[in-house]
Amino acid sequence: MSRLDVWLDIAAAACLLLGAALALSAGAGLVRFRTTLDRMHAGTKPQVLGVLLVLLAMWLHRPTWANAGPLLLAGISQVITVSVAAYMVARGAYSRERADDDTELPSED
Repeated sequence: MSRLDVWLDIAAAACLLLGAALALSAGAGLVRFRTTLDRMHAGTKPQVLGVLLVLLAMWLHRPTWANAGPLLLAGISQVITVSVAAYMVARGAYSRERADDDTELPSED
């Protein structure tokens, strides 16, 4: 085993641990925060970075071009789908908040 392989394994382990810690913090944020928008923020930001770090760790463990393509595709898909899902959740929460507004409208009499 060469020195480069050892350093790549160390970097992969560091990325994997950091990615797992970010995913754990995202889960804790989903449980701890109360409002939809706060939960959405806690569930998207660290979770995406955590998944990307785990994908990077997977590539560092076996750095070949054959592994890079599917991992890159999974990372890009994660970034796109999470941002679109967060937008839709925020839009729904905003619409629901406006619908729950108890402000009475003036009568037309």
